[in-house]
Amino acid sequence: MRILITNDDGINAPGLKILETIAKEIAGPKGEVWVVAPSYEQSGVAHCISFTKPMMISKISERKFAVEGSPADCVLAGLYEVMNDNKPQLILSGVNRGNNSAENALYSGTVGAAIEGTIHKIKSIALSQYLGPKNISIENPFEAAGTHGASVIQKLLKNNDWGTGDYKIFYNINFPPVRSPNVKGSQVSSQGFRKNTSFGVEPHTSPGGRKFLCIKGGAQDVPTAKNTDAAANLDGYISITPMKTDLTDYDTLNRLQKIFDSNDT
Repeated sequence: MRILITNDDGINAPGLKILETIAKEIAGPKGEVWVVAPSYEQSGVAHCISFTKPMMISKISERKFAVEGSPADCVLAGLYEVMNDNKPQLILSGVNRGNNSAENALYSGTVGAAIEGTIHKIKSIALSQYLGPKNISIENPFEAAGTHGASVIQKLLKNNDWGTGDYKIFYNINFPPVRSPNVKGSQVSSQGFRKNTSFGVEPHTSPGGRKFLCIKGGAQDVPTAKNTDAAANLDGYISITPMKTDLTDYDTLNRLQKIFDSNDT
């Protein structure tokens, strides 16, 4: 299997090294793992692409490239430059330092790369490691992802459910904030929402008197509703969330269509 991996934490991020190990296990001895990742951290850029400016690409080593752009840019570079002659069969993004459960998924460059991959009809999976008091200070905080990542991905590949139609399914996987032996298992979960907490800004004044605003994240230990991703993670489970890039709300679409149809008569 030919696999393209990327992330939003940057080409030198420890989570990318964990993902490379996971990818090599999945690819097998006859497979190939290609790395195309941002030259520097791109956290929080979501599905951004560098539409109005060119981006430099540099070869770091055999099958490893750094791109001065977003994770979605890296997927585009991988598909149409680095691997243009023989495209990957799978795209893996991560392993992100910090969770991309609940509303975090909407901001995530890690998820953004998986979105870009699935738009191009490539099987795509985002992987993130939830951090908390039980794992943030251990020698390898990505331990849970490194231990369980390959088996979860292999189950998804064996199941082979990537949707039908133009907008395919991609998967958002989040590993719980615990040591590997304490992972309770996996739960297929919907996307949750952390109530009464959100991103915001924190003002700072420079020595020269200028005001700057820093983005400030909300509390990450707030559980979401039952059977949703962050609730599963905080309970010690790996969450697996199928997602689609079709943003249409079909329930509202059908109701709205009836309203406008009745007004037209």
